[in-house]
Amino acid sequence: MSDIENSPPPPPPVLPPEPPPVEHQSSDVPSVQARQWGMFAHLSSISGIIIPFGNIIAPLIIWQIKKDEFAFVDDQGKEALNFNITVAIAFVVSLLLVVDPYCDWRTPDSGGSWRLAGVHGHRGDQGQ
Repeated sequence: MSDIENSPPPPPPVLPPEPPPVEHQSSDVPSVQARQWGMFAHLSSISGIIIPFGNIIAPLIIWQIKKDEFAFVDDQGKEALNFNITVAIAFVVSLLLVVDPYCDWRTPDSGGSWRLAGVHGHRGDQGQ
């Protein structure tokens, strides 16, 4: 027998230790801070409960401050503003329809309209 057959097998190769897991930031995933500011842009509309038009002003402020710093906040701030402006317009239209439910929009001589009552009062009419 030769020496090669009687020699012990070679030891397994020593592998380097695995590096700790790293959170990879790809271009598609916004940073944690950008996601947090995007969330603030949406949640700041709750301030409209306390502050008149706060549902528009607060997201506008956050968007104006952070839009150049984070592209994600630029996008989410625009979406929050668009939604809240749409809700505000719908609220005003609904309010007008509820406040003046008996106004016939097609006939300008409708006496039940508060707008036309103001016009008649300005003209000096006696409520005819």
